[in-house]
Amino acid sequence: MTEVIRIERDGDIAVIVIDNPPINAGSAAVRCGLLAAIEGIGQDASIRGAVLIGAGKTFIAGSDLREFDLPLQDPQLPAVIAAIETCGKPVVAALHGAAFGGGFELALGCDGRIALAGTVVGLPEVTLGIIPGAGGTQRLPRIVGIPAAIRLVASGERLPVAKALALGMVDAVVDGDLRPAAVAFARRLGDGKTLLRDRGAPVADDGEVAAAKRDALKAGRDRPAVRAAVEVVAGTAFLSIDEGLARERAAFQELRLSRDARALRHLFFAERESARYPGLAGAVPRTVGRIGVVGAGTMGTGIAIAALDGGFHVVLVEADEAALKRGARRISDHYAGRVAAEKLDEADAAGRRLRLTAATDWAMLADADLIIEAVFEDLTVKQEVFRRLDAVARPGAVLASNTSYLDLDAIAAATTRPRDVIGLHFFSPANVMRLTELVRGVASATDALATGLAVAKRLGKLPVLTANAFGFVGNRIYAAYRRQCEFMIEEGAYPEQVDAALESFGLAMGPFAVADLSGLDIAWRMRQAQAATRDPEARYVAIPDRLCEAGRLGRKTGAGYYRYADGGKVRQSDPIVRELIDHARAEKGIASRSMDDDEIRRRALLAMANEAALLLAEGVAAWPEDVDLVLVNGYGFPRWEGGPVFLARESGRETLERDLDWLAGLSGPGFTRADPAPLLGRAPG
Repeated sequence: MTEVIRIERDGDIAVIVIDNPPINAGSAAVRCGLLAAIEGIGQDASIRGAVLIGAGKTFIAGSDLREFDLPLQDPQLPAVIAAIETCGKPVVAALHGAAFGGGFELALGCDGRIALAGTVVGLPEVTLGIIPGAGGTQRLPRIVGIPAAIRLVASGERLPVAKALALGMVDAVVDGDLRPAAVAFARRLGDGKTLLRDRGAPVADDGEVAAAKRDALKAGRDRPAVRAAVEVVAGTAFLSIDEGLARERAAFQELRLSRDARALRHLFFAERESARYPGLAGAVPRTVGRIGVVGAGTMGTGIAIAALDGGFHVVLVEADEAALKRGARRISDHYAGRVAAEKLDEADAAGRRLRLTAATDWAMLADADLIIEAVFEDLTVKQEVFRRLDAVARPGAVLASNTSYLDLDAIAAATTRPRDVIGLHFFSPANVMRLTELVRGVASATDALATGLAVAKRLGKLPVLTANAFGFVGNRIYAAYRRQCEFMIEEGAYPEQVDAALESFGLAMGPFAVADLSGLDIAWRMRQAQAATRDPEARYVAIPDRLCEAGRLGRKTGAGYYRYADGGKVRQSDPIVRELIDHARAEKGIASRSMDDDEIRRRALLAMANEAALLLAEGVAAWPEDVDLVLVNGYGFPRWEGGPVFLARESGRETLERDLDWLAGLSGPGFTRADPAPLLGRAPG
């Protein structure tokens, strides 16, 4: 046949093997080969039926996204599925590994679907800003009904095969050898066709459909792909399948070229490339079976849970017995909650709890292969921790700091083995947030970094490599963004206007709401530590300091930029804050001016892009795309906007140069205007 498609005979059944590693992506070559194979089988009287199966570890795990920015090449997937439906002989899809997107749509176009235990299926297209474009929105409702199909398609949920079987999305699951089971399944179908397109239009209660629509649009933030998914799935109730397929394809083609889709593809490819760092090529990770965690607070217990979930043995150490008991209880309660929510069975939860050792004796860390420090963010405190670790850790153990902005080299200097010291900056809650900044100290050994990378991946994290610099990637950009927002409240905006403008853009929370949540005293201490080295001519906004001096430290004190009611969860504007801001402006002789939401958003985003260009030029981040991964996965930047680097590229060099000049003029002394060139192409790794 072709390089990616081959036909193997099993008696009167043709086995069509898809061999396009690593994930058997449904590329143009795969589609072309499949179409030729199906047409040939239809004309061969000696063949009774066919099986589609993937070589390697998976079926078809999705389409080749590299084609989506180009004119689509024929044959397109609907033509392949149409050939299966009209070939006159039954075709069975044999699924293993993953059958996602176009791969599962291909399976839905077959006469039957059989899967290996452990397979995962789904239509995740909305997570890439598009909808299924080869019949997924029309065939799936004919199996699961319209409300369930709306939920599945509009969320992009990936289903374990047992759940898919219960819903009828696959016909059978096998534990043994998939291929002979699929061949036998094809023979049992005989000479008839059992196509989903021949089923009648699904019938559903109008109220259930309306509720499913409402829930999907709310969960999906009413993004264009979610709206389109909801409408085309709901349309199966009153359109013929051919009308529905035409409507689906038109929506798919329009969404494929949308900015949402381009932004999400940008992040998809950025994530795929994120761990391919030339400097670590060939480095062999050290063996890690036991992880030590120092600090049983919120961050430490979150890291411990993540490590337990990753299959590691964990030693949790805390100096204070009461704090240790609270931390151990927090971990136990977490697993009890997972069992109660039916996210984990009791046996699994018990196994994870058994792999945890909690102690106040630091000697218990002697056998740990990796030790992660998660104590108070103070350089002196962390240095003392690392001195103690240096004394108890075995030779070759990797020592990692969870610092979020401190100097890793200064921490490593407290040991006699700085080559074993790396940074692993988790984001809270550490067992939930995917992002982990992997920090490279000046002396960090490549195999120590490779160990951090391997462990982060095993924990299900998205590791992003960064050099040792104040705030690394994320907190440094966030500090520049927050500083620009402080400039704006000094000039005439108020916190609630800035927060509302940025939340309407899609940020999970505005900067002042975030400051109140995390505590204003954290940034205050950081500013105090930097006061001696701050440029006295640089513009400095004292409003946050005045709030702290007044005891307004955020939610934990019931007041910060906002007042808090209902146990500190509901924020309210506070006239006292407005008076404080007005007074600060008057002290500086700043005439208040109004600014619209567009200016607020533009300045905030440009501040991020400017700082990103500076840190790329300094080599803090390895790739421009890493900046977007950090902001999206750690700081609530909306995925459908791609990130500040993506937006900078969308605006183009000329516009970006002009906008940065404008931002520099507004920001005043101390602002460093970046050369945007590092944003516009791949930086050296």
